[in-house]
Amino acid sequence: MAAEEQLRSRGLRVTRPRLAVLDVLSHGGHRGVDEIAREVRDRIGSVSTQAVYDVLNALTLAGLARRIEPAGGAARYEARTGDNHHHVVCRDCGQVDDVDCTVGAAPCLEPSTTHGFAIDEAEVTFWGLCPACQDGRAR
Repeated sequence: MAAEEQLRSRGLRVTRPRLAVLDVLSHGGHRGVDEIAREVRDRIGSVSTQAVYDVLNALTLAGLARRIEPAGGAARYEARTGDNHHHVVCRDCGQVDDVDCTVGAAPCLEPSTTHGFAIDEAEVTFWGLCPACQDGRAR
């Protein structure tokens, strides 16, 4: 589905900043706001960091982007949504990669108690060292 259609299907107006942010996110990865803002500026020229935050918030609320916040790190955003995947984070360099659902269908994990909640998602973060940081330590 084209970016314009994605926005309209979620009740959002089509704007240049929204299209640019969707384009940046569509290239994959887990990007911080500063990186996204730089890439958006490369595409459309002047745009404030606050405008990028606002767009990311709107896209996240609409389910077109996902915000993750690894412990001790800044928020990052990705376009992969709705599949209940998890993440692995490097303790040294902060690289983040996707990990598909660990067991079965969403929410992938069964809590010992739900406290009456209707559980629909589980967020798991695996921590370790990426291959590049492992190589650096081995030397």
